[in-house]
Amino acid sequence: MESSSRLGLLRRSPSFGYLFLASAGSSFGTYLAAIALTLQVWDDTESGVWVAALLIADFLPIVVIGFLLGPLVDRLSRRRLMIASDLVRFGVFAALPFVDGVGGLVALAAVSGIATGFFLPAANAAIPNLVPEEELVNANSLVVTAETLSWMIGPVVAGLMVTAWSTDVPYVVNAVTFLLSAAFVWRISETELRSEDSLTRGHWRDVADGLRLVVTGRPLRTVLVVWNVALVGSAAVNVAEVVFAKDTLDAGNVGFGALVAASGVGLAIGSFLSASALGRVGLRRNYIGSLVLMGVGWGAAALSGSIWLAVAFVVGGAAGNGSVIVCNRLLVQRGAPDQYRGRALATIMSSNYAVLGLAMAAAGVLTDVIGARAVWIGAGAMYLVAAAVAVVMTRWLPVATQEEHDAFEASSESAVAALSNGHQHAAPAPVEEGARANGTHTPPLERIAGLLEEIEARREAEAHRRS
Repeated sequence: MESSSRLGLLRRSPSFGYLFLASAGSSFGTYLAAIALTLQVWDDTESGVWVAALLIADFLPIVVIGFLLGPLVDRLSRRRLMIASDLVRFGVFAALPFVDGVGGLVALAAVSGIATGFFLPAANAAIPNLVPEEELVNANSLVVTAETLSWMIGPVVAGLMVTAWSTDVPYVVNAVTFLLSAAFVWRISETELRSEDSLTRGHWRDVADGLRLVVTGRPLRTVLVVWNVALVGSAAVNVAEVVFAKDTLDAGNVGFGALVAASGVGLAIGSFLSASALGRVGLRRNYIGSLVLMGVGWGAAALSGSIWLAVAFVVGGAAGNGSVIVCNRLLVQRGAPDQYRGRALATIMSSNYAVLGLAMAAAGVLTDVIGARAVWIGAGAMYLVAAAVAVVMTRWLPVATQEEHDAFEASSESAVAALSNGHQHAAPAPVEEGARANGTHTPPLERIAGLLEEIEARREAEAHRRS
């Protein structure tokens, strides 16, 4: 597929084009403002604790939302949810120039994180509904490439803006990008963003269904396990990167900047070229091969004696990373029916952020104890472990590209059937004892969800009586 025809997807599927522009613009503004926020918090406090609090406030809401509120992404209007998220983030960054205390900055960052926690799974769940099946690979490749380019360019532009003016300018620019994003999403009809009506059995049972679907659906389980293993390596790379460049290789700030830029270049190359690679070798081989490339790239960079040799290997490793990200999205989008897709994406994102946060904390300690080079070697090894896990966990996926559709269809139907069986075997809490007497078994998640639903119903009834 030629690059001109690939970009032509934005014209062939106008609604996808609007979502692409919304995601690309808001991603650029987000990375722009993230640097400004970090600089302001550091300049105001000179405290690593406050910087850590800012980072936690940014990603912790995504963890909580995915595990506890993920079904809302399926139950509510995706269009309204994305527009509301953009307007909330617009309000946050429009208000930031008027906030003085660092506590206020962190609190508003948490509000923005909550909105992001709803926007991302809703947007990614909608992509398969906006493009033909044969264009889904290209669509994800373009979206990830745009996000990667934003990650590369945004921090540089933010640094220039803060140096020339102040942190207020990136905040205002970011606010405008969210307003534009809301305008683009508003131009997409609700019927295009969702192909099937959401199924609901009560909030907590919907939460249980999302968790069960991720565990039982083979494509979703593959991403859950494989990518969480790989994220342990990514956490190690990110935490030890500055120490590896400045101390281990004695390359100073320029060397650190070169490593960060190399990651961005590699991610952009890998995500853009993934569409053609997937067409040639298929999803399974591309997924495993890209994970191997990540392991070899960062492992070789860790053993390098000069910064420029390390930069070359990091470009290769990051290219594998960009390709894997596209593969992960395809596995989830094709592996989850539309009425469950939002909660599946939210659940997996939550687990990813939780693992990444814990792994980064451990990597910080290990970097001090065993050194940055050893941590990077360990990261390369973790990527290879993830590749080995992927070999086992993708056995259900045919090597031949033309047979992939049937495999995804069968896996999706099997996962939904497992949910249906769980619903049939589940009994409300008051008659659960009788259900056991008849030889049925209520799954643990279903029992917990039923109890939570009963507690909620009793509280509502009590509040109604008091009123």
